[in-house]
Amino acid sequence: MLQDQQYLRIPGPTPIPPSVERAMGQPMHGHRGPEATAMLENIRTGLKKVFGTKEEVVIVAGSGTAGLETAVVNVAKPGDEVLVLVTGAFGDRFAKICESHSIKTHRLDVEWGQAFDPEKVKQFVQQHTDIKAIFSTYCETSTGVLNPIHQLAKSVREVSDALIIVDGVSCVAGVETNMDEWGIDVMVTGSQKAFMLPAGLTFIAASERAWNIIEANPHRGFYFDLKKYRDQLLNNTTPFTPALSLLFGLKQVLQLFEEEGLEQVYERHTLMMKMTREAFKALDIPLLATDKDAAPTVTAVQPIDFDADAFRKLLKQEFSLTVAGGQQQLSGKIFRIGHMGYCSPADILQTISMIEIALVKIGKKITLGQGVAAAQKVYVEGENNE
Repeated sequence: MLQDQQYLRIPGPTPIPPSVERAMGQPMHGHRGPEATAMLENIRTGLKKVFGTKEEVVIVAGSGTAGLETAVVNVAKPGDEVLVLVTGAFGDRFAKICESHSIKTHRLDVEWGQAFDPEKVKQFVQQHTDIKAIFSTYCETSTGVLNPIHQLAKSVREVSDALIIVDGVSCVAGVETNMDEWGIDVMVTGSQKAFMLPAGLTFIAASERAWNIIEANPHRGFYFDLKKYRDQLLNNTTPFTPALSLLFGLKQVLQLFEEEGLEQVYERHTLMMKMTREAFKALDIPLLATDKDAAPTVTAVQPIDFDADAFRKLLKQEFSLTVAGGQQQLSGKIFRIGHMGYCSPADILQTISMIEIALVKIGKKITLGQGVAAAQKVYVEGENNE
């Protein structure tokens, strides 16, 4: 293999478009000057479209986990009672963040590989009437599950005024997101997934309901105080030094979304998910999530007759193709293929072809081309249905 040729198919960080790389290479300018002001004004409009909200989307220099902690410390304070819906490793992380801030944390654990049931959440909240906030993941990266957050607020609000806080790190900008319409109170995402940027930015939007809670909370912290960010953003600036190069790239990413059209972006991700899933079905290799619960941005594969980590190692050695492993209780049991951001159906066809060769080399009995043909069929049928 060529030394500099790498194929990155993990659920973040994801490949970066060349035009975004060029944008990030611009010379620095003053982060308090007119250029930065104009750039932030442009970015504000684009981010609202992606989040599906009329509210401001604040930009914090930090990872996705920084965004999760920001959400926690702004909407809840020590002693508050909250519920975390744990459908995988990142739901578990939300719970750990809450617990680290002395917040009384209930967990509703769901079998990994399955989505939560909004009706069960509603029943839990009915039994625990002091719950002030409910935390969930949209796409649970560790399992490749897309949770039905569009139904969550509707179910919960029949019995509670609890805020709905969502980790959308591994899917916002890759799947439809309508914060205002769905009644989501806080949505968090990060730069290194469907936003096609390096890690280092987290984006957070809050509803009017959430802002009322945030403003009344005396324990918002210093750096992660959302009110500081929103107040400064209204003046097209930031409370602290921004990650300027990443903002250059973000402006170009939002331009790419505008050119492709967000609906087309979402359709592309759904098509790549279907191509990937049908390929593994054709190869008779089990998938962790059902078609109903599957995420358009990452697919978790659960082999039963070969070692997942040995297979990943072979892909890396043979083709410089990197796919992700399992986390926590799924470590060594699954591998995960990211298909989000700067990724196309052509990339999926190439990835499946490399996977088939690696399957033969690892000793699995398959017919070469079976998975690729299944993916091709999905693509052709998708084209014919347009």
